[in-house]
Amino acid sequence: MVRIASGERPLVLDGGLATRLESYGRDLGGGLWSARLLAEEPELVRRVHADYFEAGADVAIAAGYQATVEAFVARGTGRTRGRELVVRSVELAREARDAFGAGLVAAGVGPYGAARADGSEYTGDYDLDEDGLVAWHRERWELLAGAGADLVACETIPSLDEARALARLLDGTPGVRAWMSFSCVDGEHIGDGTPLAEVAAELAPRHAEGRLVAVGVNCTAPRFVPSLVRAVAAVGLPAVAYPNSGEVWDARRRRWTGTSDPEEFGAAAVTWCEAGAVLVGGCCRTGPEHVRSIRARVDERFA
Repeated sequence: MVRIASGERPLVLDGGLATRLESYGRDLGGGLWSARLLAEEPELVRRVHADYFEAGADVAIAAGYQATVEAFVARGTGRTRGRELVVRSVELAREARDAFGAGLVAAGVGPYGAARADGSEYTGDYDLDEDGLVAWHRERWELLAGAGADLVACETIPSLDEARALARLLDGTPGVRAWMSFSCVDGEHIGDGTPLAEVAAELAPRHAEGRLVAVGVNCTAPRFVPSLVRAVAAVGLPAVAYPNSGEVWDARRRRWTGTSDPEEFGAAAVTWCEAGAVLVGGCCRTGPEHVRSIRARVDERFA
């Protein structure tokens, strides 16, 4: 049984999977993003998971963010092979964990907007309602729920409708435990404008029942994290926090601007833990150096 609860030592998540793949010189352009390498270079995906375990991560998030059966089929992969590749995302993370000798694996479930590849994972401006989102997520959810992961990481959720859809799927898979993390536009609201505190309050009964281990934020600016974590903690839930590095994406010039210091990031992670986070790590533009810093700071503070 996976134990993740307030009052226990926080667990350290990994950093950006795509960021680390890019550091190995890979171009991740195209709709499948890092999921393309599940078919083309699975050994490199495994190596990246290993890099993060070696840096001190307790949890690896598998490469399922944009890995959907339909996306693989659209690029010429047969449906059976597409299903195998979705499951393979978890297997590669498990292989890296087993070689390292310790740690947890979270199956990665990205939002509908990630498959659309149009930025709507940050706005929730979708063409599907809650029932439509349940139907869209169902096949991948069922594949990943049975893939042998310790947890399911529902990431970068931008809307209350999508949170409700994923919660319904979670309700329908006994024995599966998950966290839900949201893309947030400021220190209070998720992408569609709903206060995170309201979302957390609606999801709270699933934590009491043991199915939802945490609610929180990812793929968001670090400066917004403290108030978001406090909002989750205020409704009695453990929080998860793995924001971007602090750099800003310039869409017009198509490049990142600003800088991120891993030591400052690690120090900030401790403050998130003190505010109520039980899972902390990094998302876009964070790498092993950020995880190493978080590990050192968490160990020092919670020894």
